[in-house]
Amino acid sequence: MLDHIQLPFDFSNPGKRLSFREEVRAFHQFSRRTVELEVEVPLADGSSVKAPAFVNEFWTAKQRAAHSLHEISYRACFKPQLPRFFIERLSAPGQTVYDPFMGRGTTLLESALLGRIPAGCDVNPLSLVLIAPRLQPPGLEEIRERLGQIDLRDHDELPEDLLIFYHPETLREIAALKKYLSRPKLDGVDRWIGLVALNRLAGHSPGFFSVYTLPPNQAVSIKSQRKINADRAQTPPRRHVPELILKKSRALLADCDASTRAALSSVAKRALFLNGPARATPAIADGSVSLVVTSPPFLDVVDYAGDNWLRCWFLGLDPKSIQLTVPKKLDSWQAEMTAIFVELQRVLQPGGHVAFEVGEVRSGTIKLEETVIRCGVDAGLKPLLILINDQKFTKTSNCWGVNNNSKGTNTNRVVLFQKPLS
Repeated sequence: MLDHIQLPFDFSNPGKRLSFREEVRAFHQFSRRTVELEVEVPLADGSSVKAPAFVNEFWTAKQRAAHSLHEISYRACFKPQLPRFFIERLSAPGQTVYDPFMGRGTTLLESALLGRIPAGCDVNPLSLVLIAPRLQPPGLEEIRERLGQIDLRDHDELPEDLLIFYHPETLREIAALKKYLSRPKLDGVDRWIGLVALNRLAGHSPGFFSVYTLPPNQAVSIKSQRKINADRAQTPPRRHVPELILKKSRALLADCDASTRAALSSVAKRALFLNGPARATPAIADGSVSLVVTSPPFLDVVDYAGDNWLRCWFLGLDPKSIQLTVPKKLDSWQAEMTAIFVELQRVLQPGGHVAFEVGEVRSGTIKLEETVIRCGVDAGLKPLLILINDQKFTKTSNCWGVNNNSKGTNTNRVVLFQKPLS
């Protein structure tokens, strides 16, 4: 089935149409040749399954090379170029693209920008706050006018512990905005302001409400911030909340021309956002999804609840009540992912695809891509290939178990599956 997917171009001969596999094999947009390997993965029944693995730089490593609307911080999110690579090649305008772990909504926003209908699910309610306003962005003057209408002196709380992050006047404005946004009925401009404020709560530059702290995708504890302040001999400076919200809004909207707004408006009302576990999504009809592009929680790599405690405070959420899936053991992770693959198999249309990114964890000592293949096979999906996006492109001898750095997620490893036609 994979070799029958028609693609729009051939890098060496623009008049010829290539299959997905052929294009990946011939890919040299960044002046590198693809290295092809064969992977054999043993299955639980004693058999094995083989799949080709392709290693190259398939999308750019440059920062801020995507649409400005993507510039929202969230821990452990992939670059927009990753979903775009698959969306452009394995779906068509008007089809549904789904992410069962939508995070900040990278796949959903990229899908919408490309005229696909976005669908997403996440057990973290923060995800809905982060993605929905960006599919219907207001104009800058609307935002400016609304900010001028909010009474930033009207607050119900002023947590003294947070003065370790904020100047007293800044904290008063944040608390007043928090109260304003807690109203039951908010329009699109209010939701946009809430999104931007959430993104400006704490960070490491004057563009954030806080004193210098860690990057905005990882809120430190009050105890840790107290130490940072002492080590740097710093006190929270006065920040003006409306000015910073307007400044960040201007940056986010920089690429929002008429064509962007037209593309988003054509699909935004049909977008689907779910807040719950990805293993059970009855709101998504059988066979309704053309393509899934996602990246799951990795093995105990990220403390989502801990990283987002300050954002949860602003939204009035208890981070301990958010039951996220971050298994510490591989067998538990595999069982959870298999259950999710069964659900993905249900919602996929026959011939539809799943691009499942697992990165590189524990310095490459655990190859989650092999475990993912077992999960997909158990759910009835066919593994087609493994695509390894390696920006540094090490020697061929290191391609399987690419070794760019010593720690963390250093390469994108994407397993591509297909649902059989019958």
